[in-house]
Amino acid sequence: MKKYIIIALSLFFLGTLNAQTLYDGADLSNKGLSGTARFVGMGGAMGALGGDISTIGSNPAGIGIYRSNDVMTSVSFSTHEIETKYDGNKFSNTRNRAHFDNFGIVFSNNMGRYNTLRFVNFAFNYNRAKTFYRTREMSGLMGGSQIDQMITQANDAHDKGYDLVEFGDDGYNLFDVNGIGWLSAIGYEGFLFDPVDGGFGAHWTGKPQGHFYSKESGGINQYDFNLSFNLIDRVYLGLSIGAYDVDYKKYSFYGENLYHADTSTSDENYDLHSNKWIDGAGFDFKFGLIVRPFEESPFRFGVAVHTPTFYKLTLGAESMLSSNIYLVNNQNQEVLENKRVFTSEGLGRMEKDYRLRTPWKFNLSLGHTIGSQLALGAEYEYQDNSSINFKHPSGGGPMDHETNVASEFLKGVHTLRLGAEYNIIPQFAFRVGYNYSTTGFEKNAFKELATNAIETDTDYANEEALNRFTLGFGYRGKSLYGDLGYQFNHYKEKFYTFDHKDLQSASTTNSKSQVVVTVGLRF
Repeated sequence: MKKYIIIALSLFFLGTLNAQTLYDGADLSNKGLSGTARFVGMGGAMGALGGDISTIGSNPAGIGIYRSNDVMTSVSFSTHEIETKYDGNKFSNTRNRAHFDNFGIVFSNNMGRYNTLRFVNFAFNYNRAKTFYRTREMSGLMGGSQIDQMITQANDAHDKGYDLVEFGDDGYNLFDVNGIGWLSAIGYEGFLFDPVDGGFGAHWTGKPQGHFYSKESGGINQYDFNLSFNLIDRVYLGLSIGAYDVDYKKYSFYGENLYHADTSTSDENYDLHSNKWIDGAGFDFKFGLIVRPFEESPFRFGVAVHTPTFYKLTLGAESMLSSNIYLVNNQNQEVLENKRVFTSEGLGRMEKDYRLRTPWKFNLSLGHTIGSQLALGAEYEYQDNSSINFKHPSGGGPMDHETNVASEFLKGVHTLRLGAEYNIIPQFAFRVGYNYSTTGFEKNAFKELATNAIETDTDYANEEALNRFTLGFGYRGKSLYGDLGYQFNHYKEKFYTFDHKDLQSASTTNSKSQVVVTVGLRF
């Protein structure tokens, strides 16, 4: 006889349960190339050149280059394709999205050409700093099972004094016990593993057939407020205060067809549906300097330092598991029906507050113009992702486990940006750019769920180096201007549906194309 169980999990409990992982921290720390079409077209390599509102977020001193007022806005259309290969199967998923990318305004104040302080400028810019819209799918014969990860979490809880059998039999709701992770709780309630002497073990053998699907959405909005100075047209100083708004959502599905050792059947299966969301806000400070060292030369260099972004975030989670599992009486080998059903009817949603501190960021840039026709820019940027820090809400102290795991499996990211702008005629410009970023993940990085984590989505992807190619065109009138920018991003990942020593990674290729249009007015 078959047994069917549905576990609907949707809890609210504020305690010491943990949720976030190094992959959440890396996602919120790394941003893409975004801004005006001119900035995108030059690959973002404008830190020392300045004169574009988007430098407010890279080198704030770039706003000090302005000698007139400016107002502009940008929209974009992007296509993100993920191709996944695993076990001889290939899956391709594409997401198209239109965005309102940018709105900025600069107020330039002339202090007099004979003063040491020539200009004092104020600026504000809204920028869509990052988007999370992506869809992934794969299936194939797994080298292990997700149930093994459930068992590992259950045994970890058992070793720390939290026994799923004890708490379950005593009438506790396992999902309300701070020391028990939700992945193990939902697996145990779904009869995916059994109690054994000294812990828990599987009641099945063989390699399951796995199926995975995920869909992510949302983004990070950035709001920068700037004050900058022009000293004798050779030294430029800038400060930007940034505010950030985070909205991230993820739905994931993972299911397995199991092979039972005692009945030799293959029609047992389970499906795990997971929802996760992250909301919150943060702030940072960015300091910039641009110097033109030689009076007779337009060459200049720039230096910028970004403090960590200090986020206050809320992570929410809810899950549902449906299982179709045989239970066997070991004495007479008869398949028994167990009518035990777990539900969470009447309970609310689970949300966990925490704080995240992203890495410091350091930027060095060079800029040079040749006559009025050619502008060249180059930038190097570094941020050490291993310094990501997690904390409980105010007064809750450090989250040492999550911070230590991030320190072990993340590393510094090096980014090189190159860009050029050529004025074919005074009114019309052509632009080109290139970016290269190293991976921020160690080769052995994996998604480790804490013993008491509330997350049940076990998938993760280790990004490799990123290449970005850009093009752009621009028209400048006496006051009005318009720009068109294009970028193409390409990088590969090693993707895993869960953590298991025998599981082979899926090979994924990410390709993103984006077209940006900017219109503006200088006055």
